[in-house]
Amino acid sequence: MSADCCNSVCSSVTAPNNRRWRIALWIALMINLVMFAVEMVAGAAADSRALMADALDFFGDSANYAISLIVAGMVLSIRAKAAFIKGGTLFLLGAGILVGSVYAAATGTSPQPEAMGIVGTVALIANGFVALLLYRFRTGDANMRSVWICSRNDAIGNIAVVVAAAGVFGTGTAWPDLIVATILAGLGISGGWQIMRQARREIRSERESTGLALRPSGTPI
Repeated sequence: MSADCCNSVCSSVTAPNNRRWRIALWIALMINLVMFAVEMVAGAAADSRALMADALDFFGDSANYAISLIVAGMVLSIRAKAAFIKGGTLFLLGAGILVGSVYAAATGTSPQPEAMGIVGTVALIANGFVALLLYRFRTGDANMRSVWICSRNDAIGNIAVVVAAAGVFGTGTAWPDLIVATILAGLGISGGWQIMRQARREIRSERESTGLALRPSGTPI
């Protein structure tokens, strides 16, 4: 939807307590919880850092969707603060994945490309569906945008996992797996930073508008 749409149309799509928004979040929450369990077990069995990183993303997204459902309908400042916390969590998750990749490179791993490819493809289908489901809400407030960014990043990450599986199979080394884990870390750090920046702007804007509303009439600004 274009940025200059009329208020009546925009509000019907991006309203934080919109019924379609809540239904979409519930569906996304269920899908992410199931895929978290699947990828965590498969990642551990296949000794794949990329799959484990993706599993943590599914878990983080599940928490994000749950928080978004809780704060839906609340005032902008509360939604923005929740988005800031989600952004910070995503940022820290990305940093943790980066550290784990460095550790794995130093100690050595032997991921199984077949399991990576199969599970990565299933995860891509799941995340692609969720991303399409949430696409219409991508231009909402920081809370809505944080959900869209998480889904988009996960879909991109799944494509990278499938490519890494082919790389591990072709090279016989763990480097493609570790490279993808590093890419996922970069996406998490970048996405978290974007969410926190917009949330801070919304919190500042809310405080300024509240201050102006409480200022006595006639008082110079």
